[in-house]
Amino acid sequence: MSTDTDGQQGRTAYVIVGGGLAAAKAVEGIRESDTEGAIVLVAEEDRLPYERPPLSKAVLKGEDEVETAFTHDRDWYSDQKVDLRLGTPATSLDAEQHALTLADGQTLSYDKLLIATGSSARALDVPGADLDGVLYLREMQESEALKARFKGGARIVVVGAGWIGLEVAAAARDAGCDVTVIEPQAAPLLGVMGEKVGGWFAELHRGHGVEFRFGEGVERIEGETSVTGVVTKSGDTLPADAVVVGVGITPNTGLAEGAGIDTANGITTDEALRTSAEGVWAAGDVASWRSTTLDTHVRVEHWANANDGGLAAGRSMTGQDVTYDPIPFFFSDQYDIGLEYAGYVPRGSDAEVLLRGEPSSNEFMAFWVVPEGDGVRVLAGMHVNVWDTIDDVQRLVRDRTVVDRERLTDPKVPLGDLK
Repeated sequence: MSTDTDGQQGRTAYVIVGGGLAAAKAVEGIRESDTEGAIVLVAEEDRLPYERPPLSKAVLKGEDEVETAFTHDRDWYSDQKVDLRLGTPATSLDAEQHALTLADGQTLSYDKLLIATGSSARALDVPGADLDGVLYLREMQESEALKARFKGGARIVVVGAGWIGLEVAAAARDAGCDVTVIEPQAAPLLGVMGEKVGGWFAELHRGHGVEFRFGEGVERIEGETSVTGVVTKSGDTLPADAVVVGVGITPNTGLAEGAGIDTANGITTDEALRTSAEGVWAAGDVASWRSTTLDTHVRVEHWANANDGGLAAGRSMTGQDVTYDPIPFFFSDQYDIGLEYAGYVPRGSDAEVLLRGEPSSNEFMAFWVVPEGDGVRVLAGMHVNVWDTIDDVQRLVRDRTVVDRERLTDPKVPLGDLK
């Protein structure tokens, strides 16, 4: 065990559990004000902490080498005096005793602990789901395995038309693969984007040669040892050289739950990312933090939250006065389309979608609004190839601005004039 001069004998000042962006950024946050406190970073994967967006974008498409996804190189961790325990997952936590047990049998005593364990891909529970060639995209090795199968003419079946499914479909088409997407709902991203915007995503991908099977599910996957086809609920057989499953992710809350820490759709934290256990913080995909602006707990599964949340957690762990209160943000790249989204629409909301510009031009904006007073209030907004607008979207959301719907949807009215 490590000994920190500011902590109890045998205790490590800071232990970080996680191998993603949030964990790496937490080191930065800690070192801003504590340059000497011992840091141990525990990661399940035997790789340096890395960022996930490149796995479904530039790395998957072969535009960048896999090493570009690493947040920092090994020398950086050495310079920051971080003891890396890679390939050694944490197995249990005793929050009362401030003790973390690792898979190799070691126990780390800590003063302050960050849980940044991220999330895991939901498994497809059908016969044949364990065949070779049934792939997911959550970890670096999975991106490498997918890229190896994306050869011209390869038949790729994607299960799920969410963000990962759509980005994988785009990468596969760019590689010359034949792509079919199976989706039980009537449009891509229907629960998140609604029919108007979801329909635009469908047309975007159809225009690039993707076939959709909407209102359809998977009955089974066929093959002896490797996948050869997918049988749908309606009885059709789709030939496949690989099947990519993108049916959502689940936050990795097991470590916290085993320690009796409060969880509810993630590990529950306050606005400083502190959990219900003294000396324990949470950040990234796994954290459901208290947003003072939105007046609710929020869990976000995107890059910006891992980046900003990890940094905020590290600062909070050193005693800095932190209020983590971002407007949720994410981005996606598909074909020649770039988009950014900011805001938060509660599940089950009856928000209306208003469009600004013509979707068929592939340059437009969408706003999710609710009526208020004589106008509407923006809950969230997204641009497609309409750059330098997302700051104004975030301002409208944060300030709870009531705007005239006609002005909001008029491309001739600068967003900065909506006040």
